[in-house]
Amino acid sequence: MGKGSFQKLDKPEERMYGARKLLVCGYKADEHETYLDFLKRIGFEELPVVFVVDEQQEMTLSDIIEEPHGSGTGKDSGLKRAAILCGFTQEEIHRILSAHRSASMPPQLWATLTPVSEKWTISQLLNELQKEANEIKKRQGRSK
Repeated sequence: MGKGSFQKLDKPEERMYGARKLLVCGYKADEHETYLDFLKRIGFEELPVVFVVDEQQEMTLSDIIEEPHGSGTGKDSGLKRAAILCGFTQEEIHRILSAHRSASMPPQLWATLTPVSEKWTISQLLNELQKEANEIKKRQGRSK
C-alpha cells in the first residue's frame, strides 16, 4: 500500500474520481436517520449513501461502491467513523466539511476516492486515515 498524501483541490466544479456516492463507516443503526437528515438539510438529499458494516471491512472500496443506495441502513458498525466521498466536486466537499463542522455531528475521518484507494479494503483505508490523523495531531502539537 502506498503512503497517503494530501492534495490541494483547485477546480471547484470538476467531479473527482469515481461514481457519485458517499460511503459512511462507524455509525450505529440508530444514528443513520440523523446522518441522512443532516445530508438532506445541506442539499444532498439525492446523494446515494452506503452505510458500511463490519462484515465489509475486508471488501475493496470498488466493491462497496457497487452496493445500492441505502445498503447497511439499520445495521450497527463498529468501524472507525469515516466518510469516503466519491465523485464529489471541490465545492461539494467544502460544503459538506463545513456543514459537518458546524453541526453537532460526531467527529469522523474523511477521504476522497482515488484510483489507488479504490483497490484498498475499507480496513486498510481506515487504518491509513487514522495514521494521517495522528500525524497531523503530532505536527500540531509541535507547532504550539
